[in-house]
Amino acid sequence: MLNKEPFFYASDQISEFKSAVWENYKVQGRDLPWRNIDDSWAVLVSEVMLQQTQTGRVLSYWHRWMEKWPTPQPLAAASMEEVLREWTGLGYNRRGRFLKLASEKIVTEFGGQVPRTREALLQLPGIGPYTAGAILCFAYNEPVVFIETNIRSAVLHFFYHDEKKVPDSLLLPILEQTLDREQPRQWYYALMDYGASLKKITENPSRRSAHYTRQSPFKGSLREARGFIVRSLAKTGPLTLEQLAQSTEIEYERLRSAAESLQKEGMVAENEGRYYIV
Repeated sequence: MLNKEPFFYASDQISEFKSAVWENYKVQGRDLPWRNIDDSWAVLVSEVMLQQTQTGRVLSYWHRWMEKWPTPQPLAAASMEEVLREWTGLGYNRRGRFLKLASEKIVTEFGGQVPRTREALLQLPGIGPYTAGAILCFAYNEPVVFIETNIRSAVLHFFYHDEKKVPDSLLLPILEQTLDREQPRQWYYALMDYGASLKKITENPSRRSAHYTRQSPFKGSLREARGFIVRSLAKTGPLTLEQLAQSTEIEYERLRSAAESLQKEGMVAENEGRYYIV
């Protein structure tokens, strides 16, 4: 039975784990454009884009966004419609909206500079505990503890190889114990790449996490309808549900439910039956 009480591992186990991570990094470390750069905004953009999205899909979007909006100021000045048009295809459109809102808050409340404390970062729309930790580490080289799917895979594979339903509360003390406080940025690059490489040679270790959930199919989902509505409104402007339904095979009732959920979240608004981006 899984012991759910955190504990510290022996130094030789920790050393073995760190050696495996560093050795893998030497051979399979990824050269990504948002790594090892002195640009906290570029790091923030990459981290928001990478939420629930594979690295390969993010690359072209990140390059295009950084050319168009290299600092928070021009993104803050852009319209939400333009922002969501640029986001089209990356999925989870609320992230694009959050990024736009975060840029506005950075400009108006933080002097145009990405905050460098966890408390301040958590005030930004779309920034949760993981993303705040990642920004502190990758933008400012701060030795903080945070966890995401590749990091989780790395620790589960090495320390909980045969266990299931392992909670993060058991993994965080290990991350604290293994953290390289002299070069945290490079250590987390190596740790994430180790976790990513494991998925190529074994069953995804993250599936043994207590926090793992299998994503439901996109086709036929409310997510599909929401994405269609946002893309359509960002491209053409205000439309009625009837007009939206004429250009898709998505059922009218699913479009209606999607429009209502988008309205509740503040993504869209409705006036006299016409929906538009806000």
